[in-house]
Amino acid sequence: MAPRPNLLLLLTDQQRADALGCAGGWVRTPNLDRLAAEGVRFRNCVTNSPVCIPARLSLATGLYPHNTSVWDNQGHTLAPETPTWMKAVREAGYRTSLFGKTHLHPHSGDLRDREPLMHAYGLDDVDEIGGPRASARVLSHMTARWQELGLWDSYRDDIGDRFATKPHVARPSPLPVEEYADVYVGQRAQQYLMAYDRSEPWCCWVSFGGPHEPWDTPEPHASSYDPVDMPAPAPLPDWTREEGRPRGYLHQRLASAPDLDPRDISAMRANYAGNVTLIDEQIGGILETIEARGELDNTVIVFTSDHGELNGDFGLIYKSVFLDGAVRVPLIVRTPDTARVGGSTTDCPAEWIDVGATLADAAGVDLGYTQFARSLLPTVSDPGQVQRREAFSEHRGEVMFLDERWKGAVNEDGQLYLLFDRVADPLEQDNLAGTGRAHAVETDVRLRILEHLVRAQVHRK
Repeated sequence: MAPRPNLLLLLTDQQRADALGCAGGWVRTPNLDRLAAEGVRFRNCVTNSPVCIPARLSLATGLYPHNTSVWDNQGHTLAPETPTWMKAVREAGYRTSLFGKTHLHPHSGDLRDREPLMHAYGLDDVDEIGGPRASARVLSHMTARWQELGLWDSYRDDIGDRFATKPHVARPSPLPVEEYADVYVGQRAQQYLMAYDRSEPWCCWVSFGGPHEPWDTPEPHASSYDPVDMPAPAPLPDWTREEGRPRGYLHQRLASAPDLDPRDISAMRANYAGNVTLIDEQIGGILETIEARGELDNTVIVFTSDHGELNGDFGLIYKSVFLDGAVRVPLIVRTPDTARVGGSTTDCPAEWIDVGATLADAAGVDLGYTQFARSLLPTVSDPGQVQRREAFSEHRGEVMFLDERWKGAVNEDGQLYLLFDRVADPLEQDNLAGTGRAHAVETDVRLRILEHLVRAQVHRK
């Protein structure tokens, strides 16, 4: 029998589904394009929450925000006794590791003190960092290094100035590129894999902090894209200002939208693209390391991101809404078998939580606890096999539904306030909710959201 495959999870933070060379075409990602050419790319993958903490909690547990009651970015620590896919893989004989961000507990104090908590979650070897903002105040192996090199003060000053004056400014980080967080994470993962000499197969989770804002990609990557070449954002449509129809959290965000100059948007997108390319280069180094070990032909690789970034869509920045720029994420699954036969794409819906179940399945593990993720390996083996016909995302008491044709969302009161024909209206400029033009579809979408909430219930004693 062939040895059990190694497992590599490549995770970015705040990467849009179209921020790939093989998808949107405006970002250079040759290494991710290679994974897509040797794997299956899911074109309809959505995050289960368009903000960090509830999304990452869902990935670890296979539960939705309505199960965990964590609906937004809030102080929350995943209980150490909680079942996770990482624990299941480790119990099956894998050596598990984490390099980068988890956000399964608050980013405060000294993250090095939380390593026992990481071990309890199922991660053996850990070098955890905070996100870009948290790294201005949180100690980790990385920020301790910045401190030793005399770099941390300039980083903190830069972060403080950005958020005191113009949070969406696009300017290079004061850090040299070799000390930038995404380079640190990529290099630490490469060093670990290069030196790995244990008998167990490895499961390595590489969790980059970018391209999450602030828009501070270091040089030379900050200048690698011309703002004039960036794609235009999705315009702000008239329906967002219409009265008399149900409203939701998106309307709250629009009411406090920043004052974005078109030049700001182009500059943000160019800086963001530079960060994605920087991360792609680090991924290339990781792949080269695995290849040099002779293990690429026996490694299952999954690449995805926790949520997107609006980058000017509808005049908004950041995430936290159900617009495509925030809720749709890239997902590529590459296995030794797909590498032999060549890559493909599928329009079958997928959810971000499916990543854990997919890696567990690749390890030969059956997740025996209550969770709602589904392994994507049957679809990877045969893209004609449909694991999901619909996908869901949840935030602040609201729930979004998506299938290959329709996307809709209900507000906290259960009213459908968003409905888009994804085929006819890919930029989401014509909201059909409450217009009477698609009454039967509205009824069907609301019913399917209700069925999702009933079906995905955790029955507690």
